[in-house]
Amino acid sequence: MGTEVRVPALGESVSEATVATWFKKPGDRVAADEMLCELETDKVTVEVHAPVAGRLDEIVAPEGTTVAVAALLAQIGAVEAGEAPVAERTQKGAEAKAGAGGSKMIDVMVPALGESVSEATVSTWFKKPGDTVAQDEMLCELETDKVSVEVPAPAAGVLAEILVTEGTTVAAGSRLALISTDGAAVAAAPRAEPAKAAPAPAAKKDVEDAPAAKKAMAEAGLDRDAVQGSGRDGRVMKDDVARALAAASTPVAPAAAPVQIPRQPVPADDAAREERVKMTRLRQTIARRLKEAQNTAAMLTTYNEVDMSGVMALRNEYKDQFEKKHGVKMGFMSFFVKACCHALKEVPEVNAEIDGTDIVYKNYVHMGVAVGTPSGLVVPVVRDADQMGFAQIEKKIAELGVRARDGKLSMAEMQGGSFTISNGGVYGSLMSSPILNPPQSGILGMHKIQDRPVVVNGQIVIRPMMYLALSYDHRIVDGKGAVTFLVRVKEALEDPRRVLLDL
Repeated sequence: MGTEVRVPALGESVSEATVATWFKKPGDRVAADEMLCELETDKVTVEVHAPVAGRLDEIVAPEGTTVAVAALLAQIGAVEAGEAPVAERTQKGAEAKAGAGGSKMIDVMVPALGESVSEATVSTWFKKPGDTVAQDEMLCELETDKVSVEVPAPAAGVLAEILVTEGTTVAAGSRLALISTDGAAVAAAPRAEPAKAAPAPAAKKDVEDAPAAKKAMAEAGLDRDAVQGSGRDGRVMKDDVARALAAASTPVAPAAAPVQIPRQPVPADDAAREERVKMTRLRQTIARRLKEAQNTAAMLTTYNEVDMSGVMALRNEYKDQFEKKHGVKMGFMSFFVKACCHALKEVPEVNAEIDGTDIVYKNYVHMGVAVGTPSGLVVPVVRDADQMGFAQIEKKIAELGVRARDGKLSMAEMQGGSFTISNGGVYGSLMSSPILNPPQSGILGMHKIQDRPVVVNGQIVIRPMMYLALSYDHRIVDGKGAVTFLVRVKEALEDPRRVLLDL
């Protein structure tokens, strides 16, 4: 009896998808977790991986078929006794084995990269051909749009060949290298072929566009050459068609001539002192998302200031007891998270998002906390922050902060946020306007605490003051709601007892 491959969960309110591309054909052998096909929904492309290793016996839903959640896609049968293992290399492996006295060759594969992430860039190789490797020893590091992914050795042996060089873009499930599992040292020098493993001109070949994209182009009378594909090998997806139509209807400069300030001629002596470095995938993604936020949302910022005396006095009084009991230091961030959760209950539209012509209100608070890393800004998410106590929030933020700086965050830990807090004060910022983290409708900017003269009860006194900034999407949040939210945050911070009493 074979193993069934079924349509996975597609996300909230999404009940069906279209089979876009099969990467295997009946009779092909597959490894566990190897990508079999891609499904396309209205929103995202979903990868379907093999639940077990074996042979793909039958494809039940061919490309172009619309399938529901849990529908049968294919059947995987067991590999019969005596057949070569799936992980064993075929043609090239046979050549390598002949030169190594019959050694067994194991493929090093690109692991699953996370939901909606289909490719990565080979960042660094830590081993070279001919090096001895231990099982689970890190061989190389891959860089995706958000996180770095470590690739460990699947078995102990000798690194026989590196198939993909640093800087090459690779797809999930593709091969990276070969390991010889006996003690024999195989060809110590890399072959002159690695660039062929993932050729840059691959996008030039004939590519079958997503069925939904072809339908959308036909309905709109849009020429295929007018659409820039973002899928595998340049395949056009449904979102690409929507972007092309939006660009064509925008009464600005034509898409063929993007607005770009030309680089001025640089004197030879200056050019010799310059350094040109390719943007990392993370930096490219940050740039793209920030610009998308500005282009999509009707973004506006409102400001206020908060007297931090109350929070600082409470923290100074209880910080030692807090750390002794909970094993974590009491910082300011937990107060801000609790104050925002408190305010979001009163102004729920700040915690909502726009989906087409609908407004989606969130009956939970998944709090994004912006963290600066050597590679750029990332926003890990504290899920159900409104259900957490101060100690739970501090522990979670500390854990996510360390993982972010080490590049160990998973995609799941950076998805699904409903509101974000950004603390520019740690870098000395006194005032700024944070940019929205789409599709969220609000982001709170914290700033430097600075002693300033203020008037209290008719007297000029010196108090530790902080400017607060709330950037919001004016399409969904009115000015009254934004100001009310910021005032409630201010009140909760100036008198933390209000949070405890739900006032």
